Amino acid sequence: MKKTALFVVGGILLLLVILFGSFIGTYNSLQIQDETVTSSWAQVENQLQRRNDLIPNLVNTVKGYASHEKEIFTNIAESRSKLAGAVKSGNVGDVNKANAEFSGALSRLLAIAENYPNLKANQNFIALQDELAGTENRIAVSRKDYNETVKVLNAKIRTFPTVIIANISGIKAREYFEVEESAKQAPDVKF
Repeated sequence: MKKTALFVVGGILLLLVILFGSFIGTYNSLQIQDETVTSSWAQVENQLQRRNDLIPNLVNTVKGYASHEKEIFTNIAESRSKLAGAVKSGNVGDVNKANAEFSGALSRLLAIAENYPNLKANQNFIALQDELAGTENRIAVSRKDYNETVKVLNAKIRTFPTVIIANISGIKAREYFEVEESAKQAPDVKF
């Protein structure tokens, strides 16, 4: 009878060790995935900041040719400021909205530049436009990477029994970085 009791106790202990090990493994996996999402978001912010840093140079180059286009320069400055504030807040929804507004103002600036042939030939403008195009591509890649990591984390924390461990550890679903409806439309530029 003692052997049977030892086997039962040993079996229960083995089961507890396996369950505890599984809990620890899942917990650690969730922590790693949460950090991956945070890191991906930091890359999005990094690229948005890079674009923010390029804009004053682009605006100053265009200003020399299109000094009477004051409204666009004001819109660029305001939307750039809103985007910087949204990035600092860390709220993905606010960043989405501010980014869409900023992208629209930037599109209008580039459309205005098309109206000035000398500006289009200016080497500084061409270099800045190339840098901006590269940055926009980097932002797109960073957004895609961020959304992929969010998808993995969100899917993982919705499965059983991971959902229980996610709730215990306080890991919540993350918000996707989506394109605002207004950003899907071409800007209306009038000369």
